[in-house]
Amino acid sequence: MDFEVSYQLDDEQQFWDELDDIVSAQCPTHGLIDDALRSYLTFTTSYKGEYLKNDYDIARCCFKLFESNLFSSHKDYIRRQIVFSLLQEDSADTLHLIVALLLFDGRENEATFELMNEEGIFPRIVEVIHAGKDDDAGLHRMLLELLYEMSRIQRLRIQDLILIEDDFIQYLFGIIEGLSNDVNDPYHYPTIRVLLILNEQYMVSAHDPGPEQPPSTNLTNKVIKVLSAHGSAFKTFGENIILLLNRESETALQLLILKLLYLLFTTPPTYEYFYTNDLRVLVDVMIRNLLDLPLSASPLRHTYLRVLYPLLAHTQLKQAPHYKRDELLRLLTMMTATGGATEHHFGAVDETTKRLVGRCVRVPWLREEIGGTSGESVAAKKLLGVEMPGGMSSSLSVVEVTTQMERPGVLTGSRVQEAREMQRAAVGAAGSEEDGDKQGIERGTKGSEETAIQLKSPFEVEGEV
Repeated sequence: MDFEVSYQLDDEQQFWDELDDIVSAQCPTHGLIDDALRSYLTFTTSYKGEYLKNDYDIARCCFKLFESNLFSSHKDYIRRQIVFSLLQEDSADTLHLIVALLLFDGRENEATFELMNEEGIFPRIVEVIHAGKDDDAGLHRMLLELLYEMSRIQRLRIQDLILIEDDFIQYLFGIIEGLSNDVNDPYHYPTIRVLLILNEQYMVSAHDPGPEQPPSTNLTNKVIKVLSAHGSAFKTFGENIILLLNRESETALQLLILKLLYLLFTTPPTYEYFYTNDLRVLVDVMIRNLLDLPLSASPLRHTYLRVLYPLLAHTQLKQAPHYKRDELLRLLTMMTATGGATEHHFGAVDETTKRLVGRCVRVPWLREEIGGTSGESVAAKKLLGVEMPGGMSSSLSVVEVTTQMERPGVLTGSRVQEAREMQRAAVGAAGSEEDGDKQGIERGTKGSEETAIQLKSPFEVEGEV
């Protein structure tokens, strides 16, 4: 930068006081605004190593600008200037502040991420990420977060996706592989999320090319391509997305994971990408989540079922010994049962659920066990009679998986949480009805006992643990 300002500071408080003075400047013209922004960036980066030592300090520095009259009076112009600075700046310290400003502002105002997309910032972020994390690990991690955040709220331009090279995707997989001994490393989560969101962008472009994509353009999903060719070298990624699905409560991120799993299990070269033990863990996770999803989560339940079929039909799970065969068959049977405790648990059965469950039950190693005259076997046989247009697979599945979206930040509810809320509501209603009346207390206690039954798994209701 060619704008130089000299400061002499005695302590940290003086740094923050001086920063307040800079962002409090009155700037009625664009020229004065530019001067104030240059002063802000020069001052903060000059003392970055001394007073901006962690993410909290950098965030505090950013919000000093956001909460100023300078920003509130000229936010559109300032945002655009910060975006242009990312295109032009090369200093790691200055880039760190610029990226932080865009990341924190974009999380509160999606228009910032949209502006970045319009101005072609995506290739620049990819370029800086690929340059490596050795110079500034904090900057590198924040760039990964910025790339994810701007990509998950909008569709990326096709001309930007085309620029992604195989070696960039391999570089991201390599970061995860290099951190395989520490799942708590801060690079694991941001890097995994970037790969997941890039996969979704490829899926969306393949499903709906858009008017700006030339008909002759064949956009290859580089995430699947790299795993197809080099999956054995990047096994840690697979282990981690299963771990992430096991503990993730954000619906949007669950969908991102399920979309990638769907492609992996429907692409022949990646049928056996995962270790068998990891696939078994995934089966356990899917059984638990399908049981625990609230009644309102039908779209997410449908996506789980769309992934479950190729998982059971195409991977090593089809080989003996067959893992959790009885539990899977029992779950699928109950999901389309009518009447009794199972209908109470899963609610009214919609046609999509019937069709998807029917497809899963047709997996050969599940189907061969359906025999006898027990209630469970009879119900399973009925599932085999569900009409299945197109046979064992549906050409609509990939479209449905691709187009299933949820707003960032929306959390998936839990059946147990729902039951507990109902229990609290029942107890509260009973207590307020008779305010100390013994009969009201007894009714509240009875309501609590009835709700407690709802917390049980349907397996327990059926006499199975």
